[in-house]
Amino acid sequence: MSYFAALVARSHGQWKGADIELDDAEDIEDAADLMRDASVDDGPVLLFVEEDDEWFGIVRVDGFGEPKAFISDARVVPTSELALKMFEDLAPDAGKADDGLPTVALVDGDDLGDVEGEDTGDEEEQSVLPAAIPAGAFDLLADLGISASALAELCAEEGALPADVITVICERLGCVDEIEVYR
Repeated sequence: MSYFAALVARSHGQWKGADIELDDAEDIEDAADLMRDASVDDGPVLLFVEEDDEWFGIVRVDGFGEPKAFISDARVVPTSELALKMFEDLAPDAGKADDGLPTVALVDGDDLGDVEGEDTGDEEEQSVLPAAIPAGAFDLLADLGISASALAELCAEEGALPADVITVICERLGCVDEIEVYR
């Protein structure tokens, strides 16, 4: 498993970056404790995680509050050890649409079935798989200038790699240098 994890903590309008080792964290609460250690004045601390250019996640902690989490594609949670321990609560239920998004039926383990409720228009089945199924607190960056809809749009951008999306988010937040130094 190859992953990138770094955090930024905001204090007095400035971001300070740090890398973070998640191997010893057993769950999101352990990661949140590590994040709180980086906080100077209970300002927001953001953890950016990306694995093998397949998905990215963001965890936010404000002081001693509960962590908020977002993942770019919740379908990876059952198949990624890192995603499972960090974003287990965001895993979609089997066969159930998450946040109104269509579900995808897997057939024979590899073949993809139709999107639930989609009219294929012909007798042969067509395979349709959404580009990603983001999940979690879409609004975790709203007070920092990235609305829930803007975050969703970044995840839906065709051809964008997770690392690229993290870079765009960090550019908008003004902390790209503090994160990119750890790549």
